[in-house]
Amino acid sequence: MIFLKSSTQLAQLSWKIIFPGSCFPSFSKQCHWRWKQAIPVSFSSYTVYMNGAFHTQRHCQILQSEMHTLTSWRRQFSLSAAGIVNSAPVSVQPYLRLMRLDKPIGTWLLYLPCTWSIALAADPGCLPDLFMLALFGTGALMMRGAGCTINDMWDKDFDKKVSRTVSRPIASGEITQLQAFMFLGAQLSAALGILLCLNFYSIALGAASLSLVVTYPLMKRITYWPQLVLGLTFNWGALLGWSAVMGSCDWSVCLPLYFSGVMWTLIYDTVYAHQDKADDILVGVKSTALCFQEQTKPWLTGFSVAMLSGLILTGINSHQTLPYYGALSVVAIHLVYQVYSLDINKPEDCWEKFESNRNLGLLLFLGIVLGNLWKTKNNSDEQEKKLKPENDPLK
Repeated sequence: MIFLKSSTQLAQLSWKIIFPGSCFPSFSKQCHWRWKQAIPVSFSSYTVYMNGAFHTQRHCQILQSEMHTLTSWRRQFSLSAAGIVNSAPVSVQPYLRLMRLDKPIGTWLLYLPCTWSIALAADPGCLPDLFMLALFGTGALMMRGAGCTINDMWDKDFDKKVSRTVSRPIASGEITQLQAFMFLGAQLSAALGILLCLNFYSIALGAASLSLVVTYPLMKRITYWPQLVLGLTFNWGALLGWSAVMGSCDWSVCLPLYFSGVMWTLIYDTVYAHQDKADDILVGVKSTALCFQEQTKPWLTGFSVAMLSGLILTGINSHQTLPYYGALSVVAIHLVYQVYSLDINKPEDCWEKFESNRNLGLLLFLGIVLGNLWKTKNNSDEQEKKLKPENDPLK
């Protein structure tokens, strides 16, 4: 059964197919539905054709009551990001979707370079600073939400023409530009509050990234390399995490780490862009997917080699140990599989490969943590060698 919506809601909300079949109201007025609650807003006498039979208004009321019970149960027990958003008050949901709270993969990809940097800055034999990890996690949530809000404000006319983005809150009209701007201000204020918890060096460094956040959405109109600008933006945490812990950047560690993160973003966001290449051509925006086309895999291979090279240099300069390089080997295998098995003409596969990069980032973080803990054992062995008396019979 397909729940129908009013003409004003039609452009704003997604269609929801609950059961096989079709719903065709025969009415003098339209049948208005809100599928999230399965409650008719207003309707007149009507019949519904479903599963090969006509049903009266009374039958539909019974059905909607059952659907309301089922929907309430699902909302109550769903712990997924999308379930949490759907469980929020209806008036709040468009704002949560505007900041992509229902799609946390972007927040993970913004957050993970911060975790790498924070873990690398930890003292030998110590776990990374948990307070900093929590602080940067909250900051990543706020800044990713702000970035998505800015992106949707710039792209509302484009989003209306793309099937994947037509239901976004601004494009669909659920949220006005003024409301989005006020919400953006709230998110940036929260992010500023988090930034002010850091040292002065990190505050200045963090503020410097704001120009990238604001201008990135425009790059797809100008260049075929907007993914490069996204990489510069999304991996700023590779610099900021270290400075937040140490007071300033050690460029011998931070720069190769930042470079590796940029290469990583070029990999996963090029894969992501292949989902939208047909729509991008239609609306006239650019991407690395359109630039590389059938040569995408050689380019991704080059980015992977560059990423791994940067991570090796990072490990050498930060005196990393065996677990780090072991994790790096698994990361390399993951990249090989990701590039080799990618089907750029299959959107579902592109999304699956794109989303798998969260696991890649977590694996690298784990390798850094274990490598740092391993330093204690190595340091203890070296100290024992220095303190051990020499058995020289001539002395």
